[in-house]
Amino acid sequence: MAKIYYDKDANLDLLKKKKVAIIGYGIQGRGQGLNLRDSGVEVIVSELKGTKNYDLACADGFKPVEASEAAQQADFIQMLTQDHLQAEIYEKYVAPYLKEGKSLVFSHGFNIHFGYIKPPKSVDVFMVAPKGPGSLVRSQYLEGGGVPCLVAVQQDASGKALEYALAYAKAIGGTRAGVIQTNFKEETETDLFGEQVVLCGGLCELIRAGYETLVEAGYQPEMAYFECQHEVKLITDAIFTDGIGGMHRKVSDTAEYGDYSRGKRVINTRSREEMKKILEEVQSGAFAREWIEENKKGRPNFSRYRKECDEHEIEKVGAKLREMMPWLHKSPEKPKAKGKAAKVS
Repeated sequence: MAKIYYDKDANLDLLKKKKVAIIGYGIQGRGQGLNLRDSGVEVIVSELKGTKNYDLACADGFKPVEASEAAQQADFIQMLTQDHLQAEIYEKYVAPYLKEGKSLVFSHGFNIHFGYIKPPKSVDVFMVAPKGPGSLVRSQYLEGGGVPCLVAVQQDASGKALEYALAYAKAIGGTRAGVIQTNFKEETETDLFGEQVVLCGGLCELIRAGYETLVEAGYQPEMAYFECQHEVKLITDAIFTDGIGGMHRKVSDTAEYGDYSRGKRVINTRSREEMKKILEEVQSGAFAREWIEENKKGRPNFSRYRKECDEHEIEKVGAKLREMMPWLHKSPEKPKAKGKAAKVS
């Protein structure tokens, strides 16, 4: 079983009198940056001037600087830009200022595990990866809770890398919920596999295939949309809160029996064999190389795939039907902040 750490296992004082640079003020950068600041940690934000994220950082009370300046000033440098950008940003703006005693931090192991970033042996390299979007990291922190995190150490130059990682996790609220110890290899490979086979690739293709099967059989597109896409949230929400077994007890017995008796006919031996092939592509680095090369070429396949997705009939039918459900786009009420957090929410 995995080792799990909580508040009592982490010493926030290790981050006092230290500076943390957040490189990239996207959703995750904002959530972590604000939580760190509210926990009493000095935070430096790096974001491109003229972007929405730059303006948002200013509105949140930060004074964004260039990545090189942030890296020069900081003791902990957290890389929170997109995966395909990190290596170039690291080489140009971070590496020249990585001196002994500093720490390089990640929330996803892609660039370290596949070798696109190769830090000097004189620095700590660790990961604190919240298992939720930055907006949830922030809202849970404001409510007095936290999002579970993964923690991993790649290099322990100081002998305190795990202690620093746990302190960082505590500062963003992770140890309130629990922090699971892993390694860069495991986090990266399971994350990519999950996205490709289940969460994004598998689920979206299953939705489209189900929709197309019903429409081709003569059923109305609207009916196909409701049954194959709209109701996915009802099922995933139930699985999210109560597990698969709990979901079964929230649906009809007819639906539950259909799951048991038909599910394996869809996700069959051939499907599982393909899953293994995809996992091998992840493990070997083939997918990582393909993705980096795709970006170097200007994303021709990515752009084509996105265009094909946007032009699929289910997108047009769904857009029309969602206009009938304005509540889908209402922002949830913001939690009421207490004390210091109220000033920056």
